[in-house]
Amino acid sequence: MTDQPAPVPEPSAEDILAALDPEQREVASSFGTPLCVLAGAGTGKTRAITHRIAYGVATGQLNPRHVLAVTFTSKAAAEMRSRLRDLGVPAVQARTFHAAALRQLRHFWPRVGGGPMPEIMPNKFAGVGEACRRLHMSVDRAALRDIVAEVEWSRVTMLTPESYPEAAARSRRPGVAGFDSRSISRILTQYEEVKKERGVIDFEDVLLHMVGFLSERADVAREVRAQYRHFVVDEYQDVSALQHALLRLWLGTSDDLCVVGDAAQTIYTFAGARASYLLDFPREFKRARTIRLERNYRSTPQIVRMANTVLDGAQGRTRQHRLTLASQREDGPPPLIESFPDDQAEAEGIAARIAELIEQGRPGAPVTAADVAVLFRTNSQSEAFEQALTGRGIGYLVRGGERFFERQEVRRAMVALRAAARVEQVEPLQAVRDVLSQQGWRPEAPESTGAVRDRWDSLNALVGLAQTVLARPGAGIEDVVGELEERAEAQSAPVVEGVTLASVHAAKGLEWPVVFVAGASDGLLPISMAKTPSEVEEERRLFYVALTRARDLLTVTWSAARNPGARGSRKPSRFLDGVLDHPSAKGGGAGASPRRTGRRSATVYSECRSCGGALTGTREQRIGRHAGCPPTASEQVMDALRAWRLEQSRATGAPAYTVFTDATLEALAERMPRTEQELLGVPGIGPAKLERYGQQVLELLAQQ
Repeated sequence: MTDQPAPVPEPSAEDILAALDPEQREVASSFGTPLCVLAGAGTGKTRAITHRIAYGVATGQLNPRHVLAVTFTSKAAAEMRSRLRDLGVPAVQARTFHAAALRQLRHFWPRVGGGPMPEIMPNKFAGVGEACRRLHMSVDRAALRDIVAEVEWSRVTMLTPESYPEAAARSRRPGVAGFDSRSISRILTQYEEVKKERGVIDFEDVLLHMVGFLSERADVAREVRAQYRHFVVDEYQDVSALQHALLRLWLGTSDDLCVVGDAAQTIYTFAGARASYLLDFPREFKRARTIRLERNYRSTPQIVRMANTVLDGAQGRTRQHRLTLASQREDGPPPLIESFPDDQAEAEGIAARIAELIEQGRPGAPVTAADVAVLFRTNSQSEAFEQALTGRGIGYLVRGGERFFERQEVRRAMVALRAAARVEQVEPLQAVRDVLSQQGWRPEAPESTGAVRDRWDSLNALVGLAQTVLARPGAGIEDVVGELEERAEAQSAPVVEGVTLASVHAAKGLEWPVVFVAGASDGLLPISMAKTPSEVEEERRLFYVALTRARDLLTVTWSAARNPGARGSRKPSRFLDGVLDHPSAKGGGAGASPRRTGRRSATVYSECRSCGGALTGTREQRIGRHAGCPPTASEQVMDALRAWRLEQSRATGAPAYTVFTDATLEALAERMPRTEQELLGVPGIGPAKLERYGQQVLELLAQQ
């Protein structure tokens, strides 16, 4: 007879509260009224709300089977379920809005809709693309992506095709991918026809159908409200009109609701999120209490100070309702602000610094590649960092793309592993490696970037997970498969060893010991498309989110030009105004201000393109001529380019500088590119502008 391990005692109500700070304790013990928790970055909001649920169950104020905790990502839901299990309340449901609604829809569809529930489209691209073809609208991949995003916005704001044009005008959405609001309305109508003919629904339909069921069927509403009586909603600043409508129908006449959010982290208004639901919570629920969490446990005082200073410049409701974070950690190094002459130099400089950190570590701790993140505004910025890291032999992973378990190589690998699990293996780990080798895995990382590296990273992550699972006594390949299937259900991808490259949007909710925020220049942060004050304020909040991902070391970088040798016309982000001249700049310690450095890359030009003389100054080397020398651009070519730009401006009704800036025109006239590849080397011309104007510009220059 073997001794059984003693069961772990469930924590008492006193134990649950003892682990919290005063404000978190107030959140955990507040029942009887609606509760709004304003929780700043790194203040332990998940800890507070999971302990609130556990305390409510421990004291008999909540029945765990009647609680629904709603999050915005599957990963956050899995994390919440894990914490609740550790607190002795595994019966609580923690799901995303879509997952909760889908579960209910599958249950009620046979009763309300009759027959089996329609299949859910994996994405909208095929359906929207078919709608465009039926309307004889020619769209490329980039335009289709923008139209799909607009379709999703219209659905989550609960618009019909007929009401879309007026709503788009009110929201200052002038058009998408060259199509006006009337054309988008026609696409919306045709998209609904495509779905109907194919007998499918999309993800927004899941919520819309449940809103309809709950609104129109009293029996459905009674059953749902009998099941769920207490609601907790995380990231409430990101709730859309559709999600809010569903939540109110779940509640009915009840107000047993706790919401958590931070207006300063509202970064999805373009996708339909409305921070007003969080900020106006006390108006909507008259008995509501509000508790503020401002003790930051994530970041050093120096990082927190910089983040607070960035928010000091906020306007509107963000400023009115801002939280002022107070770090609870020991002092750390002040953040760095570094400038580079161009994007390539910036990527190389960051890669060099990462290599140095991995080799030497940070004060008091080693650094691995997985401890580091490089964050940027747009996904297109990733490529330069991929190349720079690959050149130094540093692994990386790109977040924000296709979901891990939806990748083709991962699906194929899981099928192969299931087959291998049916055969008894003497050495399971070697068997896993053999199976994945047949799928393209090798022990050494490939030197190339892009899709090849992504596939290897996926398969290598599966090898790493298998090593962890098979380290358990008696584990076999079937245990690896079981772990993978459980993770696929929860969308909890295994950790890929390497530096994280991510857009700031994809980094929301994550944190790293070491963070580089790259491309912090006007035009990228804030993005040039942000025209209105509200759009610029969202960009400020995005920058704030980026800064607060860092725990120990933070570096903010920007480059003066896009390409080596181009004129350095960029300026540091306006969001850095006030950071370097903050009163705390005098003195050190917790008040130490960020330090600015000026790392430069190797010289690009060694002689002046105008006079042929030697160049010595850094700026002169960057632009390729002496400060006193005239530009080499022909005035005749410049006049032709200006006239062409004016025509484009009048045709689109947009300011001339949004076509090309003066600096870009001058660079075109100096370089006289002949091919599309040469055009891409001109500062201010990227893939989008190349596609829109490239052929016209090349023809014009050829005529000159």
